[in-house]
Amino acid sequence: MLFAIIIGGLIGYAFGKFPGFIIGAVLGAFLVQRLKSRLLGKLQSIQLGFVDSVFAVMGALCKADGVVSQDEIQMAESLFVRFRLSEEQKASAKAAFNRGKEPDFDLEAELSHFLRISGGQPALLQMFLQVQVSAVAADGVVHPAEHEMLVRIARGLGLPESQVDQLEAMLRGSHAGQAGGARPSSAQQIDDAYKALGVSSSASDADIKKAYRKLMSENHPDKLAGRGLPESMREMAEERTREISHAYDVIKDARK
Repeated sequence: MLFAIIIGGLIGYAFGKFPGFIIGAVLGAFLVQRLKSRLLGKLQSIQLGFVDSVFAVMGALCKADGVVSQDEIQMAESLFVRFRLSEEQKASAKAAFNRGKEPDFDLEAELSHFLRISGGQPALLQMFLQVQVSAVAADGVVHPAEHEMLVRIARGLGLPESQVDQLEAMLRGSHAGQAGGARPSSAQQIDDAYKALGVSSSASDADIKKAYRKLMSENHPDKLAGRGLPESMREMAEERTREISHAYDVIKDARK
């Protein structure tokens, strides 16, 4: 703000000497404050829209097979806790989830709405999709009907189908890396690691490292927060960076 005040003052001084300096400085401070208020308002709008749309779409996703099970309801409620939602936010998220379960829920319109308020920022869209993948695959498994619905969601967000495969691969890799978890074959784990980084198994070490660094940069929690990701979902952003790192480690170990 100080910089804007000085610049405004200097411009004012050029036109009206000292009185102009005062007027220019005041106008500079006013314009900066207005800009900060608008940016903050936009950020809050994105955050509110993220939570509302993510749970509405989750409701539709859980209803994809015709019935929302008690396990799926408990899964949604566990996310309320995981995302550290306030009581007011929980009530709003629950209402959105129930809205998504309604027969007349327009999935494409909801996705289009979020696409618009998010400004189409790829990192936010990918995080939105990641929440959906995590929601239906808490056990590390995504069933065919759920996969088809996730592909539909990805397309509605303007994301390629490969994003779904990439996130599912990350999820499997994460579960495989957990102590006591069901471990896939070594070949499957390595294949998933390549998919998680979005590279082929024939890629050079340099290209793999480049893809890894790009993903880590795009998914840095602080960067996502600055683009509108609610602070309550920071944990999931951190989880994704761990999954990316795990995939990279699997590939490096396999290439030794």
